[in-house]
Parts: sequence; C-alpha cells; structure tokens
Amino acid sequence: MSASEAGESGVAGVQDDVVLALSHLEARVEPYDWPFARERAQEIEAHWRRVSAGKPSMFNGRVLLQHRLSLADGICRAGYFAVDYAAFLTWRDSGHPGRGLRNGFAMAALRARDGAFLCGVMGEHTANPGKVYFAAGTPDLGDTRADGSLDLAGSVTRELFEETGLLPSEVTVSQEWQAVTAPGRIAFMRPVAIDLPAEKARALMLERMARQQEPELADIAIVRDVRDAAALDMPPFMRRYLDHIWTGG
Repeated sequence: MSASEAGESGVAGVQDDVVLALSHLEARVEPYDWPFARERAQEIEAHWRRVSAGKPSMFNGRVLLQHRLSLADGICRAGYFAVDYAAFLTWRDSGHPGRGLRNGFAMAALRARDGAFLCGVMGEHTANPGKVYFAAGTPDLGDTRADGSLDLAGSVTRELFEETGLLPSEVTVSQEWQAVTAPGRIAFMRPVAIDLPAEKARALMLERMARQQEPELADIAIVRDVRDAAALDMPPFMRRYLDHIWTGG
C-alpha cells in the first residue's frame, strides 16, 4: 500500500471503513509519551466539566488508547497506553487529533438463534446517550495481564456481563475476530451466540438489567436487517459491520 492509500490515521497498511478477518490479534500496554494530555490540560478539564455535568456516575478513571497498529495478512499487532478518561473524551470529541491514535476496543457481536443481532441502547447518564451498538467498552488497566498483554477476549465477556447480565455459560463465544476500521477507531468484533430467539433473549437481558443498581443500557434493540439498523442511532462502523455480515461486502 502506498502512503496515499493509508487511512486517516496515517499508519501505512491501515485503511478506514473496511472489515478484515483476523487470524491473530496481539495487543500490549507499553510506555508512550502523549503531548496532548500535557499541552491541552485546561481544555481537558473544561470539557470534562461539561460532559460530566449532571452525570455523577461518570468516573475519570484510566483507560487505554491505541497508539500503534499493524494490520497485515490477517495479523493484527497493537500497542496501547494509559490515559485519563477525561483526556480520552476530549481527544475523541476533538476529532481524534494525532497520527496513529485510535480507540481500539473489543465488541460482543451478539446474535440470537433466529439470526437477529442484539444491540444495547446506551442510557442517558452515559457519555454516549442513545447510541446503539454491541456490548463493549474502551479497554482499561483491568484488562491487562501480568505480562503486559491486553486481554481483549476477556473484555468481550466482561462487558457483555456488565451491560446485559448474560453469563459466559449462557453464550457461545467464537474464536474468530474481525476488525472494523474507522477514523480514530478500530472495533475488534467477536461473534457471540445465544441459543434463544431474539425476543426471548431481549426479555432475559432486560430482566437482568432491571436488577442492576445503575444499568448502563436503557434498552436492547433487535436488529434483523438494514431497515432496522437505519432506524437506530448507530455509529457508521456498526452499520459497516452489519452490512458486511448481511451482504458480504
């Protein structure tokens, strides 16, 4: 790939708005100097005050941002570093400034027995109210193994349980990964199946969510086709993935 064919990240070999099958996914947490956090500290503080106003559950903890990404022949290698959530949000809402930086997260592409996908609708108290996508979360230090590697597979089942209440024993997690690239993002999709029809699966998740002290999700959306997806506030990378599954494009 020539430099002109590189995606918005500017990283050679990485294009945006594509879906790639992965045979190997390796991610590590490593030291990285990020000038953005130092040089825009006042802007970060002001932005945090705005986005967290009236949302006491929002916590400025440490999350992991991707600074290094290599995609070649189905092999993905990525490097991450720890940042304050406030700095991450300011970076995200500023249009992802900085060459090569991406929010790289794992998602549970949950599908019911009848083929429908099941997506979460984010609650009004979250940083992404009303957005619709699979259970996921920006990785954090809790996803790091003792050897410094990042457990993205563990993140899938953890986020699915935290958001929907589904237990690992109630789903079947594929060993496959697919990467969906977008400006400032890369979503690592892992197919997850639940052996229930969509309506029953949704009812089970809503029942579990109702027991949570402060559920992250407001609802579960059943997505069967393009028309269902078009009616929802769904990010472009989600639509891209679903279109790929439905059409192979």
